[in-house]
Amino acid sequence: MSQKFDVVVIGAGPGGYVAAIKAAQLGLKTACIEKYQDKEGKLALGGTCLNVGCIPSKALLDSSWKFHEAHESFSVHGITTGGVSIDVPAMVGRKNTIVKNLTGGVSTLFKANGVTLLEGHGKLLAGKQVEVTDREGNTSIVEADNVILASGSRPIDIPPAPVDQNVIVDSTGALDFQAVPKRLGVIGAGVIGLELGSVWARLGAEVTVLEALEKFLPAADEAIAKEALKTLTKQGLKIKLGARVTGSDVQGEEVTVNYTDSEGEQKIVFDKLIVAVGRRPVTSDLLASDSGVDLDERGYIFVDDQCTTSVPGVYAIGDVVRGAMLAHKASEEGVMVAERIAGHKAQMNYDLIPSVIYTHPEIAWVGKTEQQLKGEGVAVNVGTFPFAASGRAMAANDTGGFVKVIADANTDRVLGVHVIGPSAAELVQQGAIGMEFGTSAEDLGMMVFSHPTLSEALHEAALAVNGGAIHVANRKKR
Repeated sequence: MSQKFDVVVIGAGPGGYVAAIKAAQLGLKTACIEKYQDKEGKLALGGTCLNVGCIPSKALLDSSWKFHEAHESFSVHGITTGGVSIDVPAMVGRKNTIVKNLTGGVSTLFKANGVTLLEGHGKLLAGKQVEVTDREGNTSIVEADNVILASGSRPIDIPPAPVDQNVIVDSTGALDFQAVPKRLGVIGAGVIGLELGSVWARLGAEVTVLEALEKFLPAADEAIAKEALKTLTKQGLKIKLGARVTGSDVQGEEVTVNYTDSEGEQKIVFDKLIVAVGRRPVTSDLLASDSGVDLDERGYIFVDDQCTTSVPGVYAIGDVVRGAMLAHKASEEGVMVAERIAGHKAQMNYDLIPSVIYTHPEIAWVGKTEQQLKGEGVAVNVGTFPFAASGRAMAANDTGGFVKVIADANTDRVLGVHVIGPSAAELVQQGAIGMEFGTSAEDLGMMVFSHPTLSEALHEAALAVNGGAIHVANRKKR
């Protein structure tokens, strides 16, 4: 006799496990299916984010930045160090410990909230039945009133650079180097490529980033992207735009990469090559032919604004549906769907999902760019404030970058907050909170910000929108 649940979630990543916990908290009998195994062959929850994405990459970013500071910046504080070195296996080991603690924490949360964990591969059949295949290949059927598909994404492979996880690696393999490569190539100047390239550049690798697009960070505000390119280049990343990889040849422990740019055909040799050209949804063997769930032209599961699929009672969230592939977007979709299943009128504001690149300085934004707004014919006022004028940033010796606030010229409503600089992710979140409640630049300017803080940069940028900044010269109104 098959098991019956109110909600069955396929996938225990940041979308799936959050959806399962929320559903259980709302009194729904809930099961979550996951098959991912760690290097020890044990079931590991948390999906890409906790295991091979957000969390491990941030652990390496923080470790590598501390090494960089000890090696390059401590002297300005009057701190003298000698013989600073990096133990890469120890650094990677610390990352693994953090991952293990967090993935184990999800299992504990499942138990605490009464979520039934089913180990195996989940596949949606007709009639909202779910087939679960365990490690030994045995199958069982669970029935559900509601199913949430949260199977996530995986790195995109490209024919010119086939991944062998030795010399040519994807984003997962790049987290486990046991030594600093002397010459490191990165295909793709997106979030993943820039973060991983930064990690190894700080530790001494000669990093070259090959990006097919002519424009750097096209999703970001142009002023932010320009500053980011200048800063990352100064840090040692050789970023080649308009460089389209056409082939690669691995010989022993090095790879020759062929690419074309404005000057014609080129080639370059690396000791390691990271392929970071994006991710694609995991829908293979997720849906039976008669499940009734439709895919769009790009292979994503088709959903509406409430993440409802073409089958009533079946939902899809996270990386398998439209929109940015972001863990926080997946999590909030999971909460929304669980609440809707429970009868609540939940919804998401897709216009205010923050984006962050955890380089140093951090790059983050929420809302629309100045270019988008002007393209839509919206008149705007813009205020900026440089961290070079921030007392807190000076004290921390971290003065690169600026805050940019964009407001509607007629209503003063804030339409975008863009930051490159220290704690950019945290400052943008402050902007997102205000924007969710329809804040104006004047509102932000009237609030009291504690001193000295980096947050004051947001305050001053908001004041600058209407020419009222105190600690920087205001732009003259045209």
